[in-house]
Amino acid sequence: MTDERISALEARIAVLEAEADVRRVQARYMFLCDTPNPEFGSEDDADRIDRIMELFAPEAVWEGVGEYYDGQFGRAEGWEAIKAHFQSFWSGKADPSLILNCHYLTSEQIRVSPDAQTAEGNWVHMQPWLFSDGKALLRSSRLFNKYRKCEDGQWRFVQNRTENVFIAPLPATWASDYPSKSVLMKP
Repeated sequence: MTDERISALEARIAVLEAEADVRRVQARYMFLCDTPNPEFGSEDDADRIDRIMELFAPEAVWEGVGEYYDGQFGRAEGWEAIKAHFQSFWSGKADPSLILNCHYLTSEQIRVSPDAQTAEGNWVHMQPWLFSDGKALLRSSRLFNKYRKCEDGQWRFVQNRTENVFIAPLPATWASDYPSKSVLMKP
């Protein structure tokens, strides 16, 4: 095999590995945002937030965009602002509290730069929400996110952008059985 063909194969493998890494970052983020928190060993929301923040580059931007999410979620620039955003969401002071939320991802599109150092991804996601007062809704959003391979070799978000597709009320009784705590990941 020629050096040129080997280089071409190495480049293709780097792109495939980057796609897989980006997919894992996106899926882990959604997993950590689920309620109840399914991450084994993560006993409180402060730890959950720290684990989420490991997925963001220091210069990252997290934003809700469009006519519905601009005002609801706003924009957080930089690691400390993004962390504060999540702290306000999981402050433990919300009334009613969120007792069930699960993210379902679909319509994946990942584009990796030729040098396999940056990437963009689009998804559509759906998530049912159930609150302690019985209020329930189904939310769908479009995601447009950017990533980069950081100095330590890990892929991280540099932009996390979400836009509302729809919010639909659900009857209070739509979910009859759900756990108060996830035990799935326990050894």
